[in-house]
Amino acid sequence: MARGRAARKKKKQQVTVRRGEFRYRGYTLEELQQMPLKEFIKLLPARQRRSMLRGLTPQQRKLAMKIKKARRLLKKGKEPRIIRTHCRDFIITPDMVGLTFGVYNGKEFVEVKVTEEMIGHYLGEFSLTRKPVQHGSPGMGATRSSMFVPIK
Repeated sequence: MARGRAARKKKKQQVTVRRGEFRYRGYTLEELQQMPLKEFIKLLPARQRRSMLRGLTPQQRKLAMKIKKARRLLKKGKEPRIIRTHCRDFIITPDMVGLTFGVYNGKEFVEVKVTEEMIGHYLGEFSLTRKPVQHGSPGMGATRSSMFVPIK
């Protein structure tokens, strides 16, 4: 029993995480970026993992090529342009962190700057397709109570 406690205590000492440091399932961003895609897929939640294991659609392959091109530009020190896409079902991977995407919401392209916390989510989650309802004041003849609304 005592040996078990000592082993747990030693294990706790090995894993020291600084406050505010990003981790995804225990891995830092640098570790995730160096990790092969097959290994990263194993860390994803079930729905995203299944989607990635089934392979990429032609639309998603085209977007993946644009991402690789933008990554090369970043390594050269140049700022890549916004990557515009209709592909809302693309899962955000660690190599996409720092890039800006224009994700189509059915009307316009919404700019989405990818951060570490977005890893594992879909691009479409950050480009809302519906606006929240903003009700105006009632018009004349709407209800009995609107009879007393002063006309401007």
